[in-house]
Amino acid sequence: MAILTSHTLNGADGTHAGNITVTLRNLITGETILKSKMDTGGRLSEQIDASIIDQNATYELVFDTASYWVERNTKATVEQIALRFGMPDREGSYHMPVILNPNSYSMWCSA
Repeated sequence: MAILTSHTLNGADGTHAGNITVTLRNLITGETILKSKMDTGGRLSEQIDASIIDQNATYELVFDTASYWVERNTKATVEQIALRFGMPDREGSYHMPVILNPNSYSMWCSA
């Protein structure tokens, strides 16, 4: 099993950015690997069966942030954040934290 984790923070006010829908897709096959939601504390932790991981594929993790900003009555131009990365270790841990703002975001990867 691989582990995919994330933590989303609201950079505009310093709070945790929770309840954001996330989708992980294999960009070679187009297959959706998982669809989940960040918890209320802005955290995600999902196990991915090693047998479905293609070590040569590029994966895309999409955070649907539009509704998050609408719920806060905040005008935002960044409606989705898409992170593309590989998973060369089928038993690895991949941490994709994001600091989001209405018009920008920052991310880093810890694998």
